[in-house]
Amino acid sequence: MRLTEQRARELFGRARVARLATVDDRTRPHLVPITFAVRGEQLAFAVDHKPKNTRNLKRLNNIRANPNVTLLIDEYAEDWSTLWWARADGQASILTGEPEMTEPIDWLVAKYQQYQQHRPEGPVVLIEVAKWTGWAGDNSLS
Repeated sequence: MRLTEQRARELFGRARVARLATVDDRTRPHLVPITFAVRGEQLAFAVDHKPKNTRNLKRLNNIRANPNVTLLIDEYAEDWSTLWWARADGQASILTGEPEMTEPIDWLVAKYQQYQQHRPEGPVVLIEVAKWTGWAGDNSLS
């Protein structure tokens, strides 16, 4: 069953992790898990303190080359009638200045205890979601 935009947005608001899909300047796909927060039609994630090989992340370079992004959350179970997924498609922008990063970082801090102990330092990616979609194996989520 197709999910309503409202229901897909609600599921995103509760999810703890999403998969972020970007493409590079040669249109090769790149997929990574992210922590994120949703406020209305906006979704935000930040470069945080978790170990990384570099701060020059491929996802950021891809967004600079092509700001169109997709995020996916899902639930799998052996009982396929309980499967569901939700997707957010939108335009991403990279925030690097302290005043503009503060509010989206506050969203993340409110959602994740780990960020209360160590606030993300950024940059922050802010996504203006243009379309929320989803599907569920039964009527319980629609």
